[in-house]
Amino acid sequence: MSTETLEEKKLTKKDFVTPNDVRWCPGCGDYAILNSLQRCLPELGVPKENYVVVSGIGCSSRFPYYMNTYGFHTIHGRAPTIATGVKVANPELIVWMITGDGDGLSIGGNHLMHMLRRNVDVNILLFNNRVYGLTKGQYSPTSPVGTRTKTTPSGSIDNPINPILFALGAEATFIARTVDTNPKHMISVFKAAQEHKGVSFVEIFQNCVIFNNKTWEPVYGRQNRDDNLLILEADQPMVFGKEEKMGISLNGSTPEVVKLGDADPVEKNVLFHKPDQTGSLYTAMLAEMEYPNFPTPVGILRQVDKPTYDSQIHEQVVEAKASDAAKASLQDIVYGPSTWTI
Repeated sequence: MSTETLEEKKLTKKDFVTPNDVRWCPGCGDYAILNSLQRCLPELGVPKENYVVVSGIGCSSRFPYYMNTYGFHTIHGRAPTIATGVKVANPELIVWMITGDGDGLSIGGNHLMHMLRRNVDVNILLFNNRVYGLTKGQYSPTSPVGTRTKTTPSGSIDNPINPILFALGAEATFIARTVDTNPKHMISVFKAAQEHKGVSFVEIFQNCVIFNNKTWEPVYGRQNRDDNLLILEADQPMVFGKEEKMGISLNGSTPEVVKLGDADPVEKNVLFHKPDQTGSLYTAMLAEMEYPNFPTPVGILRQVDKPTYDSQIHEQVVEAKASDAAKASLQDIVYGPSTWTI
């Protein structure tokens, strides 16, 4: 028998892999996301039994079957409700919530909004492939105008939801974006999400090879990513392009793309990324920077500190136990102060 204790055992990706067959379409971006999370968790120094993965309905929501952790595959759109309950019941657990653009922003939009505004200490991964994949290719809340699908044969006329603006509107304290073709970047964002105390919202650009193939190709395709992705790093200049000769500057309050020479980009008034700004205007500006007019920002867009919902709930419990009301009998509590005898 090994004398190695649980504390001494170093976890690896294999510890988070289940014996279940992973059943996504060959080439689906979900494989890369699964692999990245399985590689990320062992590096965080948390016992495996402290992880819980909760999902709703959709291709992405098969995730709990493929993660060797505690898990809960819930019903459509209700993953935020279950994830909130898990975290409040046991704040020591690390909860990852997996959802998609349909599950999270359509039927689950109301539930997701309240989890975000409450600042529940849960990590949310929203897979955005801009289509309903599990139900065979209908347009979703993030499908661009003009998208032709089985339910929009003449092209979608709906204005799509911007997931980053959605999260910002609910005042999420951690908002990030990454892409399924860059595992290194994904892992760095996942680590930052878990380290953040409060709700973490991560949008992941993900490809559906069957029903919406190459939907993000103009943004992160091999030929386009240098010019059309802006990789954000805290306190670093917003520069992009193969030789970093392009930057983002402000013209009044409006962002604009500027060409850089050999001089220091500061001389061109290039913006430096500040994700800790408490106001919403800065993050909103980043969220609205989209292809083809701007490079699309990826990385941590916003990270601020606020009290978490679960910690405040438990503070109330401690206070209630210490109060005079805690000494009351069950009958006194049931009757309350609003009863009288006739």
